[in-house]
Amino acid sequence: MAGRFARSLELAKASWSVVRADKELMWLPVMSVLSLLLIIGSLAVPVALMGGFSPAAGGGSGSWLGVLVFYVATYFVGLFFNTALVGAAMIRLDGGNPTVRDGLRIAWPRVGRIFGYACIAATVGLLLRMLEERVGWIGQLVVKLLGVAWALSTFLVLPILVTRDVGPVEAVKESAGLLRETWGENLIGSVGLSLVFMVAYFALLLLCGLGVFLGMQAGSAVLLAVVILGGIVALLVMAALQATMQGVYSAALYRYATNNGAQTPGFGPELMQQAFKVKG
Repeated sequence: MAGRFARSLELAKASWSVVRADKELMWLPVMSVLSLLLIIGSLAVPVALMGGFSPAAGGGSGSWLGVLVFYVATYFVGLFFNTALVGAAMIRLDGGNPTVRDGLRIAWPRVGRIFGYACIAATVGLLLRMLEERVGWIGQLVVKLLGVAWALSTFLVLPILVTRDVGPVEAVKESAGLLRETWGENLIGSVGLSLVFMVAYFALLLLCGLGVFLGMQAGSAVLLAVVILGGIVALLVMAALQATMQGVYSAALYRYATNNGAQTPGFGPELMQQAFKVKG
């Protein structure tokens, strides 16, 4: 466990070394969140008022259709900006100096494919949710495992859409194929980065909790407001950083896997070999 966490820290450092060179790429996750808030405000509220988020209560296909529309819209927004992020990361890994505009310029011509993949991902997500609501706790565990398997098998879809002239179905198949051709801790970077940030989130929660406690003890509304506002800002920054580093890692992993182990700037060869081992 200690060795796995140490490798996670090394992967986090490698991803950060790339992000540090292009900090402006963190604006892409921020733009994604802002766009999602607009989606929630313009679509979620009307759907909720129509009972679209209570399929179990409504029991009709129309309720599920409302949920599917919302899923597709939110998936599409997130995937569009993630595609821009991966595209910009590819430029950096190839020795370039990308900007936010470069990432968006890469994502825009692929908007049709991104929407197609959003429809696929949203449908799978909705089906898993429907199954989870209709089975017992053992079935729910199985469904969650299926969700993890889907996430792992589609981990490289966005780098494929960025670098290859293929549709969403072909991208999903190729991503799953790359997964089948590997073994070991081939996706430890994804889990490892999540583990590192989970520790960071926990530390932030402790600090905010301590600040709130001190503010309440001192009876200072100003201190409470500063702590809460500071905690929200720190949380948003950390979430943007995690999303950016995750995009960088997926780009680096795909580049390494499809270029015969070519050296990836910022990522040492030993580190990538541990993350993506080809079957012998």
